[in-house]
Amino acid sequence: MKKILLYSMSAFYLFAGINHFVNPGFYLRMMPPYLPAHSILNWISGGAEILFALGLWFRPTRTWACYGIILLLIAVLPANVYMLQAALAGEPFGFPIWGLYVRLPFQLVFIAWAWFVRDVE
Repeated sequence: MKKILLYSMSAFYLFAGINHFVNPGFYLRMMPPYLPAHSILNWISGGAEILFALGLWFRPTRTWACYGIILLLIAVLPANVYMLQAALAGEPFGFPIWGLYVRLPFQLVFIAWAWFVRDVE
């Protein structure tokens, strides 16, 4: 079961990381305006997701990849809060408001997921 969760997580972050480069507009519009260099931050976060996804494949790098994912999830939390605030102010994001509310605590689920699979043999 843990291996299924591990490789599912890897696929999830690999897809998301690649999507940062294929569909950058999706990620750029959710970035708070107070952050500088949105395109560079998008490339960094997409590259980190790809790197961490690949790091999950190998036991020597798995734990560090999980720690990286946890830190990345904490780092992007302001973007998730911004999306909800902006949507409540009327900015369209293509997500229902309830979905943006659900997304915030789901970050904790993703963090727990990474913590849970960090020691898969």
